[in-house]
Amino acid sequence: MHRLPPFMPSKTEILKSRLPDAYRLLRACGVCPRACGVNRILNEKGFCGGGLLPRIASDNLHFGEEPPVSGFRGSGTIFLTGCTMHCAFCQNYPISQLGNGKTLTIRELANRMLRLQKSGAHNINFVTPTHFVPQIMAALYLACRAGFTLPVLYNSSGYESVEVLKLLDGIVDIYLPDMKYQDPVIAEKYSRIRNYPDINKAAVKEMLRQTGHLEIDEKGIAVRGLIIRHLILPNGSAGTREILKWIRDHLGSETHISLMRQYFPAHQAVNMPEMNTRISDDSYREAVRYMEELGLENGWIQE
Repeated sequence: MHRLPPFMPSKTEILKSRLPDAYRLLRACGVCPRACGVNRILNEKGFCGGGLLPRIASDNLHFGEEPPVSGFRGSGTIFLTGCTMHCAFCQNYPISQLGNGKTLTIRELANRMLRLQKSGAHNINFVTPTHFVPQIMAALYLACRAGFTLPVLYNSSGYESVEVLKLLDGIVDIYLPDMKYQDPVIAEKYSRIRNYPDINKAAVKEMLRQTGHLEIDEKGIAVRGLIIRHLILPNGSAGTREILKWIRDHLGSETHISLMRQYFPAHQAVNMPEMNTRISDDSYREAVRYMEELGLENGWIQE
């Protein structure tokens, strides 16, 4: 007798069953770990600046992500306005902190996704999605009912509630979180978020539990899994060595890491003497060497 594989509900079914729980989080907002408690159903706004309806800065095919994300047709990138973090050095601060963008209905957001799919995108890449998780889920539900089939990529700061991430289990195919800081004092100084390191580590563990390590198809395109981004900061502020060792010890040496050196002084960092500098070649080469010493061979470095 042959055993049938376990029944796997479709994304449409999963989304329909979880949307009520997701929207309940908006009544006294607990969508991110800050848990501001504002009533976003009434369009009240908390730290992130998000209200009831989603707000986006842009939606287009993006070719500047990691190779298996952008591929050869581009990643269908949707930049959400606002952020749960206010990084002093944010290069996108007009979007993340000044609120630049356009408010959409749920159906309009779904239609943007469908348009990107029709344009040939390899995936739909939600950038800074954390504070709009319920609205994204609702838009995905409408899009799936209308024929949306692309992998869903969740591109975030890594400051996530594990309970909210569990709502995305079976919905998000690829997680692309940051691991920004090892030291809570530094996290508070530069991003106003002291509990970032502990929250971040719990979140990436949950992301790995859901999707496993990165899977790439025969054409070199990511279909499922986890990629961790780590941005080198001046003067060792990010705690790069400690973060890389933690990844090896807790997530495994097979973890894909994007080690980034594109920091430049932006926003408030230009007025911070210790941050008003670029990353030296020696600092970046040292980080690459340490990654190799740890046996972290999967991922990408920047020349």
